[in-house]
Amino acid sequence: MGTKTVDEAGAETGAEAQRDEQTVDVTKTDATTDDVTGTEPQGVRAEEQDEADADLVDGDDTTAAGSTGVGQGAAAVVSAGLGIVSLTGSWVSTVAAARETLVGQLQTSQSASVAKQVKEVYGDAWAVTALIGGLFALAALIVGVVVLVRPAFGAPGKPQAPWIKSVAWAGVSLGVVGLILAVAKYSDLLLGLPSTS
Repeated sequence: MGTKTVDEAGAETGAEAQRDEQTVDVTKTDATTDDVTGTEPQGVRAEEQDEADADLVDGDDTTAAGSTGVGQGAAAVVSAGLGIVSLTGSWVSTVAAARETLVGQLQTSQSASVAKQVKEVYGDAWAVTALIGGLFALAALIVGVVVLVRPAFGAPGKPQAPWIKSVAWAGVSLGVVGLILAVAKYSDLLLGLPSTS
């Protein structure tokens, strides 16, 4: 009998253990179901939504700043390009100089003095080249200055990219040099007409 009691107790213990395991399994199954369905506490979802909203706002600000930066950068590059053209010349100045030479040849008679012929044929063409170079230099100077002062009239707190400032300053510098050279050429201080006397 004693053995029987032990067996009964063992059977009871085994049944209780099975019930406990089933209870534990049910709890595990519920936890697994929550994981599979993606159920999360409301606090975690709210925090993730706030982070996503913040990223979206930051992205919009970056896009807006990038678009204004692109325009300013393009204008700075244009300013530097105009400054280079003012120093090296352009097809516009070449064509205008050739036209002025032709006009001078047509309007000057062969009986005119040598000084007048040199002035009409070569001097006027040189002055036109200087004038067009000066216009390119002035355009470079104006565009560069506008790019540099633009942040003062834009949205406060948005700094201008350093490369934009550098290129704009290059355009302003080239414009100033181009203007000085244009004035010197136009007034015959630089490479003036030779003396005919």
